[in-house]
Amino acid sequence: MKRLTEYVLVGSLLLGGVSTLVAQEKSEGAHMPPKVLNVTREYTKPGKSGAIHEKSEGAFVQARRAAKWPTHYLAMDSLSGKPRSLFFTAYDSFEAMEKDALATQKNASLSAALDRAGLADGELLSEIDMGDFAFREEYSLRPGADMPHMRYFEISAFHVRPGHEKDWDTLVKMYKAAFEKIPDAHWTTYEAVYGRTGGTYIVITPMKSTSEIDRSFAQGKQFEAAMGEEGMKKLGELSAASLESSETNLFAFNPRMSYVWDEWVKADPAFWKSKPAHAAAASKKSEEKSETKK
Repeated sequence: MKRLTEYVLVGSLLLGGVSTLVAQEKSEGAHMPPKVLNVTREYTKPGKSGAIHEKSEGAFVQARRAAKWPTHYLAMDSLSGKPRSLFFTAYDSFEAMEKDALATQKNASLSAALDRAGLADGELLSEIDMGDFAFREEYSLRPGADMPHMRYFEISAFHVRPGHEKDWDTLVKMYKAAFEKIPDAHWTTYEAVYGRTGGTYIVITPMKSTSEIDRSFAQGKQFEAAMGEEGMKKLGELSAASLESSETNLFAFNPRMSYVWDEWVKADPAFWKSKPAHAAAASKKSEEKSETKK
């Protein structure tokens, strides 16, 4: 059975279930996506990812905790493509983003701590970039997810050909109409506003386990049945006309590099308070020595 990658919207729409970060609750356990999403990508040098990068990023987290900073972010590491980490920061608006930046600048101790952390972290990186994205509700279906218990994001990026925005609009709405007939299908779409080439959209699918990837193939058959032969043909035509390129990658949440909300930590402390492997080993060794002395 072919994946939806071959029909355009990759596994993101097939898998369903998207929301990124907390903005407001729609229902118990389901968090709605923020209106504005800032995404920072850090590409690590060979041999500089893993525990080394976690330790460096820990300085940013500690600085914000010490300042009791109200703006939070979610960090994740790539499981495909080039080794890199993503940092998602949620805002209610671009005005809120500006206020956060100005407040950070005015906080001398926090700014100094972040500068020191940035200097050390920069030694581990080969490249870094940022982009700002706006939530596109009309291209999303049943957005909302139990984010504190999610562990992965499947992220698809789509680049629309200049002048073919109408084809893209028709294409996505056809998918949405078909998936409305599949109860468990839901996703969130964002459009790049700054920092990416024009006509860039991302579709984000959160997962509790990668076993959901295996189970998703059954929905592909439901989708094809809902579309019908003529519908699938039309999708192929719209895909060829509107898409310049597309790419899908898998990322794993990293709690040790994330500065998340207290509600997330309370919902799943075992995950969000987890220690790095080297720190856990050191703690265990210290406990063993303490028991020996007793």
